[in-house]
Amino acid sequence: MKPFLILQLRPETEAADSEFAALLKQSYLSPDEVHRIRLDQNPNISHLNLHDYSGTLVGGGPGCVSDPDETKDPIEKAIEDAVMGLMPQITSQDLPYLGCCYGIGILAHHLGDYVSKAPFGEPVGAVDCTLTDAGKADPVLAGITQNFRAFVGHKEAVQDLPPGCTHLVSSSPCPFQMIRYKQNVYATQFHPEADSAEFELRINIYRNKGYFPPKDAARLTKMVRDENIDMPEKVLRNFVAKYRQN
Repeated sequence: MKPFLILQLRPETEAADSEFAALLKQSYLSPDEVHRIRLDQNPNISHLNLHDYSGTLVGGGPGCVSDPDETKDPIEKAIEDAVMGLMPQITSQDLPYLGCCYGIGILAHHLGDYVSKAPFGEPVGAVDCTLTDAGKADPVLAGITQNFRAFVGHKEAVQDLPPGCTHLVSSSPCPFQMIRYKQNVYATQFHPEADSAEFELRINIYRNKGYFPPKDAARLTKMVRDENIDMPEKVLRNFVAKYRQN
């Protein structure tokens, strides 16, 4: 089988390793079925031939595409530039892509000025999501109930639906929880890979990154432990099943 390309944007090793394990677990992929690249360690990916892969999975990260370039951490800017460099080929050729959290910002930012910190940011925790009519018919959302809970936590969000995109999932605090560009380019604001244990780890790692006051870490940890999130992971499984190539 052609492997899936997994691009990771987290410069913290503990967070990156845990996210990678979560992506494998929730997608049912094995390590020998993927090509993993940590962009903080290897941002030079312009040589990649995306046709060598069944599809591309992009994880989350602490960066924000809407921040002015001069304020961005140099490592996070290199990571962002690396992913952005692939988006012209992915979008023009409609290649299979699933961007999670930061990945929706990457897609919408590439398509135009559609991402900002204005409204629609969400605190760390779980949110009620709803399938749109288009979402109900999309194969990557097969088996997911009309209403479901998902873990979120982001400082920026898509403000308007970019041209060429289909709105698949919404929520009250953040309208654009999942979109599709053309037929094969998907992105979620929520985290399809994260269960309670994964989100608890991220609360600890990112407690000083501006997502929440550090004093709230214990409260947020208890809150995510009390959640039973079991629908979003189907997005990963359906995506892999749809695009797996021999």
